[in-house]
Amino acid sequence: MKLIIAIIQPNRLEAVKSALAEVEVFRLTVMDVQGFGRQRGHTEMYRGHEFTVNLVRKVQLMIAVNEEFLEPTIDAIIKAGRSGSSGEVGDGKIFVLPLDDCIRIRTGERGGEAI
Repeated sequence: MKLIIAIIQPNRLEAVKSALAEVEVFRLTVMDVQGFGRQRGHTEMYRGHEFTVNLVRKVQLMIAVNEEFLEPTIDAIIKAGRSGSSGEVGDGKIFVLPLDDCIRIRTGERGGEAI
């Protein structure tokens, strides 16, 4: 089992959800997050004063998958999360972590069956 954490642009969320549905991944958690990397934020004007916004709004997806769904899930996120044909700075990141256990609270099932 693996835990996929993907950080994407908010405007790509619906496309990523559709791409995940195509590879039969229907369970995910979505969180609004802020951060910065190579984008380093941007400058805005507010009431005549210029200020730097160095935290950029993003969306974080958490998806627990069994091994056979790992690569199709990653490919779907890359395909739908990329801006344009070659991508742009700020499109996001995908992290893959080992997942030791998963427990369904309702039934007590453990492991891959609980996902």
